[in-house]
Amino acid sequence: MRKTLRFLLGDESVEIDGCDPTLTVLDWLRLERRMTGSKEGCAEGDCGACTVIIGRLDHGRLRYEAINACIRFLPTLDGCQLLTVEHLKAEDGSLHPVQQAMVECHGSQCGFCTPGFVMSLLALRLNEASPSIGRIEDALAGNLCRCTGYEPIIAAGRRMDAIAPREAEPLRIGREATTAKLAALQDDETLAFEGEGRRFYAPATLPALAELAAAYPQATLVAGATDVGLWVTKAMRRLDPVIYLGRLDELRGIDDEGDHLRFGAMATLADVRSALAILSPQLDELMRRFGGEQVRNAGTIGGNIANGSPIGDLPPALIALDATLLLARLAARGEIERRAIPLESFFLDYRKQDRRPGEFVEAVLLPKLPPDALLHVSKVSKRFDEDISAVCGAFRLRCDAKGIVNEVRLAYGGMAGIPKRAKAAEAALLGRPWDEQGVAAAIAALPRDFTPLDDMRASAHYRLKIAGNLLRRFLIETTERQTQTRIAGLLAEATHG
Repeated sequence: MRKTLRFLLGDESVEIDGCDPTLTVLDWLRLERRMTGSKEGCAEGDCGACTVIIGRLDHGRLRYEAINACIRFLPTLDGCQLLTVEHLKAEDGSLHPVQQAMVECHGSQCGFCTPGFVMSLLALRLNEASPSIGRIEDALAGNLCRCTGYEPIIAAGRRMDAIAPREAEPLRIGREATTAKLAALQDDETLAFEGEGRRFYAPATLPALAELAAAYPQATLVAGATDVGLWVTKAMRRLDPVIYLGRLDELRGIDDEGDHLRFGAMATLADVRSALAILSPQLDELMRRFGGEQVRNAGTIGGNIANGSPIGDLPPALIALDATLLLARLAARGEIERRAIPLESFFLDYRKQDRRPGEFVEAVLLPKLPPDALLHVSKVSKRFDEDISAVCGAFRLRCDAKGIVNEVRLAYGGMAGIPKRAKAAEAALLGRPWDEQGVAAAIAALPRDFTPLDDMRASAHYRLKIAGNLLRRFLIETTERQTQTRIAGLLAEATHG
């Protein structure tokens, strides 16, 4: 096992032999390195003031991603490159094109959030040529400007490539050298990092992960830390030990296996979105509202499931699509044994899942939609972008040639202690015409499926009302093609495209 954490800070090689394993990247930058450009606004991955860029090798290719430094643990940077706003200025002190665009377009007011916006725009510039206004808005959805200066910031996003072409971007020019440096940091050794009496393990192979999970069944398994980070920054929990899964390339793959897609547990939500968008515009729209881009770059499909939140946005959609969960652990004979279960049976009770000691999520198997299947996914929250669901509904339905429902799966999040199917409502629809009468019967059955709670996001009455209205919306969008809604428009584009 290797005991030294190694990464690049810009072009500088950094080696650390010990520190608090849950020290955040932001606190390390500001307190240890006195690099104060990155700001703390929320300490929960919401405001984007702390945005930095991580460069990592993805199957040998250098990939840059904007992430929230306030909830990212420092040891998770092993083998990566960390870029902050301090790395943007030229040797002569002149501004980077993104910074210059912000100046020319008056994109900074109080300036507190500005470094985060600059880093989000830089990540967009590194990854995409001539982004549309829509893409700029998506890339900035994880950054909040309390001075309400979004219009000039978006204008800066449109202006940055005109100030200097992407081909002249220093980070693009230096990609080959950076790739070589990062390649030299890669190994198959487990990082065994310690500090302040606590332990952090980062295995590089699946057998090593299985051995660690078996040795420490009480360990906190960390994928993107988009939720676990808050356990530390908000709940002040002291986690020991932590097993980080981010070095396992074999868990990051997304593979087309004919009749289904196979998602490795560590596939990021950004990559999951790209794959799901091919299946349906409905799924792409759901993922577009899945946190900000920083969260989608860090969060993973396996983490979203294993976290077990009743308001996680992915499980209802995956349950409606009849996904299978692949779990793995170390067998008594020293081999990895696997268990496949329907995803819906994984969730037992609030924050309680069917995961045996030493077991971890390895993959999600998702059947492809039949050509005649109807699908609807809706998320209802207090604000459109970067918010947690009050109710999330995902519905999959098939009818015979006469319009009679012969297959239906209705799944909801936010309606119970777990993401759950509405089986009484399904029974009310099955064998009936797909029409208003059938939907009314299904809506009337929803109180038999759910007894939702009143909480800060919604009342029980509101949740039941919305759950029924989402089902009615599904009917309208699939039977009244003239109805003008955003999803109806996307479906029309997909059909004609």
